Amino acid sequence: MAPILELRGITKRFPGVLANDHIDLTIEKGEIHALLGENGAGKTTLMNILYGLYQPDEGEIFIDSKKTDIQSPIDAIKVGIGMVHQHFMLIPVFTVTENVMLGEEKILTGGFLDRQAAADDVKRISEMYSLEVEPDALVKDLPVGVQQRVEIIKLLYREANILILDEPTAVLTPQEADELFMIMRSLTEQGKSIIFITHKLREVFAIADRITVIRGGKVVGSMDPKKADQRTLAEMMVGHEVSFEIQRNPLQAGELVLKVENLMVIDDRNQAAVDGVSFDVHAGEVLGVAGVQGNGQTELVDAVTGLRHPLEGRIELLGKDITNTAPRKITEIGSAHVPEDRQRDGLILSFPVTDNLAMQTYYMPPFAQGVVLQEKTILESAVKLIDEFDIRTPGAGTTVGSLSGGNQQKVIVAREFSRPTSFMVASQPTRGLDVGSTEYIHKRILEKRDSGCAILLVSPELDEIIQLSDRIAVMYRGKLLAIIPSAEATKRGIGLLMAGVISEKKASS
Repeated sequence: MAPILELRGITKRFPGVLANDHIDLTIEKGEIHALLGENGAGKTTLMNILYGLYQPDEGEIFIDSKKTDIQSPIDAIKVGIGMVHQHFMLIPVFTVTENVMLGEEKILTGGFLDRQAAADDVKRISEMYSLEVEPDALVKDLPVGVQQRVEIIKLLYREANILILDEPTAVLTPQEADELFMIMRSLTEQGKSIIFITHKLREVFAIADRITVIRGGKVVGSMDPKKADQRTLAEMMVGHEVSFEIQRNPLQAGELVLKVENLMVIDDRNQAAVDGVSFDVHAGEVLGVAGVQGNGQTELVDAVTGLRHPLEGRIELLGKDITNTAPRKITEIGSAHVPEDRQRDGLILSFPVTDNLAMQTYYMPPFAQGVVLQEKTILESAVKLIDEFDIRTPGAGTTVGSLSGGNQQKVIVAREFSRPTSFMVASQPTRGLDVGSTEYIHKRILEKRDSGCAILLVSPELDEIIQLSDRIAVMYRGKLLAIIPSAEATKRGIGLLMAGVISEKKASS
């Protein structure tokens, strides 16, 4: 049987970058085909060509053995190709139905929108593919995982047979990722084909039928996941051996750096997201905060970094009360912050990489003399950091918004880790990063810790929390259920606490 999709010799060049280099790829009907590669390998560029957002410089596309010219997303949709982008394309103030029908409106006699017919279609599709969603709900009120379902329903509403999912788990909790995998399998059972772009090795073993690895814009191999292993795939991705073992030196805790007492923080819905939380972090220590996303971690970090004022409680940094202090002042005291939402809180997307790398200290020497920016110094520093942190960009003057999500994250990590600091908040620091970059960031976190920096690490990745933390604090519904030495922590025990299961012994620890 002929493949449902075939790419032959796809090549795409940008100024200074060969993004795709004569790539061949085939997709079979009813399969989940994982496209695996490190950040900047060319995966998203290739899929943007398939979806009509870019035009290839060379190469051909065949659908059902027929050569197809795709000049725009409209052309892609017409031939049954749909794409869910890493950053969702939804209008928050519209309902699910309004988002789904946008651009494909059904019109009643008299020119009125047939919202009921569209809502019925949304309900039918959601039931057919196990995509539970309320048609009349406002998108802004939906969790991220449900918003992703809306994106998938949009494609099915347009009768897409080939679905491109670009880093679909980057914004999901582990539980939401598991739900997505069940949905993906349901889709293929109904005859749909899925191209699954990822850099997470465990995900391809969990869900993929076939794996194609791209490195440096070229296909370096395709294989059956049943015949592959983590080390082989990791080496194919990054071009060198990757260590999965993290060596953490014995704890050498020093002076008290951060002290949080009886903190209460209100969320955007005026609910108590952080409820009476107390803890401390010492120099040379990593305190990991574990918990399912949405249990107060975001609001806790916002309060500690000055992005949100607490309702009650006290926060001290190096002996100074910073409870209601502005973020810049907290930074000047000696704090660094890798934010959870890189695009909202970490970058100015329309600014070049140079400016984003200097953003925290652009007004201070050596980047400024008085009110005069030292452009040459800023550029030299950016070039050095781009090389040191392996930021894949055509140049230092490239706008940061044009980089892949993983390389945007590297810009933030480079900026925050390269400054001398006494305290660091790292909220999901490896979010969107490939296995090689994750290994590198983990080493940098431990180097910071060993240099005497106090680190508050927040991550939904249990492996990351357990491997890097000296103590682990577990949050559930805004409360801190327990703080456990990492030597005593197990995945099962932490997982039970994350679900709210607690014993008297743990509660008193």
